[in-house]
Amino acid sequence: MSRICELTGKTRLVGNNVSHAKNRTKKTFLPNLQNVTLISDTLEKGVKLRVSTHGLRSVEHVGGLDNWLLKTKDDKLSLKARRLKREVAKKQAAAA
Repeated sequence: MSRICELTGKTRLVGNNVSHAKNRTKKTFLPNLQNVTLISDTLEKGVKLRVSTHGLRSVEHVGGLDNWLLKTKDDKLSLKARRLKREVAKKQAAAA
């Protein structure tokens, strides 16, 4: 299971632990990923995604999952999120 946020594309970072004596050892910084069910207003159903807490706050700030998907570029989204974006866009186009 990869440690990548499905909505923001946030992944692990690599850095150093630095001791008092300036000894450096490699360290990975992992994103805070949560398994959440986000509600899609357009599709009228819940969608399970693995999202970072930063991504979750961003979705809430923009006004929901549908707005987030439509404004985000495809290269940041996971395959599952891209398929969901396509469904939302299709349903909104049919309703308009």
